[in-house]
Amino acid sequence: MNPSIKDYIVSINSAIERENFGSKPQELYEPIRYIMALGGKRMRPLLSLLAYQLYQDEIEKVIPASLAVEIFHNFTLMHDDIMDKAPLRRGQDTVHKKWNEPVAILSGDVMLVKAYQQFIQYVPNEKLTEVLEKFNQCAIEVCEGQQIDMNFEDQEQVHEDEYLEMIRLKTAVLLGFSLEFGGIFAMDNEADHALLYQMGVNAGIGFQLMDDLLDVYADQEKFGKQVGGDIIANKKTYLLIKAKELASGENSNELNQWLRAKDFDSSEKVNAVKAIYDKLSIKQLTETKMNQYFEKAFKNLDDLDVPSEKKLVIKDFFNYLINREQ
Repeated sequence: MNPSIKDYIVSINSAIERENFGSKPQELYEPIRYIMALGGKRMRPLLSLLAYQLYQDEIEKVIPASLAVEIFHNFTLMHDDIMDKAPLRRGQDTVHKKWNEPVAILSGDVMLVKAYQQFIQYVPNEKLTEVLEKFNQCAIEVCEGQQIDMNFEDQEQVHEDEYLEMIRLKTAVLLGFSLEFGGIFAMDNEADHALLYQMGVNAGIGFQLMDDLLDVYADQEKFGKQVGGDIIANKKTYLLIKAKELASGENSNELNQWLRAKDFDSSEKVNAVKAIYDKLSIKQLTETKMNQYFEKAFKNLDDLDVPSEKKLVIKDFFNYLINREQ
């Protein structure tokens, strides 16, 4: 029987548990073990495994190398949490809150180096240069996306195309690289490598749009964090950008009043802005845009020269992303 998504994630978590990351000084390495043990979807190494299994059966070969993208992802989270002054990550104290900011910065720096070590140790020599060049480009783009997102905080007007480009860089390119990396590790077919990358980028944009939706419309009990946090913080998500674009008259005045308000009841603000979104059909517009990107990802998958039964597990995973509740 072929492995399931859960089987792959169990294998990834087992590999992470076996990693020591380093011992002394303890203050440098303990935060790395801490954030890596907080869990999460393990989506990035999972995508590498899912791409690899399209072409090869011995999944164990790619697992150690795939940890590089998870280490890098958690490095970005550790530093993002400092920039965002976030107190919680996956329901637990963030590293800078549990220790302090200098520790979080330095431990994060080591994680970036550890990601490179993981590639160098486990990627075959004949493929290492290609992998590192593509990873370098991806890592730079992730940083570009984070800076653009921070720029948006002080930018009065953000357009839809600017937002989609930001989430392409900040979130989607790493998903694209993760899939492409699994393909590069498995076989030599540049056309399929390109399709895998584009599939990850398209699914990644869809994934982030779903995140925007869940922040407003999720079931609080299932969501795992405060519903409406983006509204409270005036975060320029796809929903807010479309609402500002489409609102007129009374809706526009009320929305702008809430965006300017300094002293407010959080629940009242969330309910009021959500009511404006409902009047403007923002949820439906966001779902339509999200589905467009997932449809592109499914088309990329269909175009791969691989037996259809091999593609089923990736289709299942994309359908999970589309229908998730947290």
